[in-house]
Amino acid sequence: MAQETKRYAVVTGANKGIGFEIVRQLASKGIVVVLTARDEKKGLEAADKLRDYGLSDHVVFHQLDVSDPASIASLADFIKTKFGKLDILVNNAGISGVKVDADLNIPNERSRGVFGDFENLTEEKLDEIVKEFLKDFKEGSLEAKGWPTFLSAYTISKVAMNAYTRILAQKYPSFCINCVCPGYVKTDINGNTGILPVEEGAASPVRLALLPDGSPSGMFFVRQEVSSL
Repeated sequence: MAQETKRYAVVTGANKGIGFEIVRQLASKGIVVVLTARDEKKGLEAADKLRDYGLSDHVVFHQLDVSDPASIASLADFIKTKFGKLDILVNNAGISGVKVDADLNIPNERSRGVFGDFENLTEEKLDEIVKEFLKDFKEGSLEAKGWPTFLSAYTISKVAMNAYTRILAQKYPSFCINCVCPGYVKTDINGNTGILPVEEGAASPVRLALLPDGSPSGMFFVRQEVSSL
């Protein structure tokens, strides 16, 4: 494959589960994938496993902790130096997860108004809502203020991520930026209580990652179908 035609991808949280399978599927399509993980040992072991699939030429490991700015900068420098470009980013890293309704219902009226006003949604407004939630959480007033009380932090983080997807899509119209719920997939993060195999769960983000230029952007997908944010 000629150097100028190669495509490069980064998958976060990729040492196991859906992330690992996303790497495998993308690499199987000839894309050079940077497999990232917080734990270097686990990440290297995951990259070694992909040699069994004959993908060693298409998988590179690099440590990444998405909550650490220095770690993010290190990965960015690595990509710039080694590849000179990045075609695909799959933000898969997560620290908690169970089955949650796709609409992620939030009764708090102010937050619903901000999240629902897509045309006027900004990073500043999103930050304000998240800070307000954290304040109410620390004060023990989630229920009184109308926030969800079951898996509250997980729910708000997912809604905020979906909303941020819309903001980024508007900010960078030449990019294709979407978010996807892969379904209730059987992985360690939910104690293997999921009903879908990782191969099926990974297929949805892989499909979005491979969309051609000019495809829909700023969308929220539940598996293969467009849903509402």
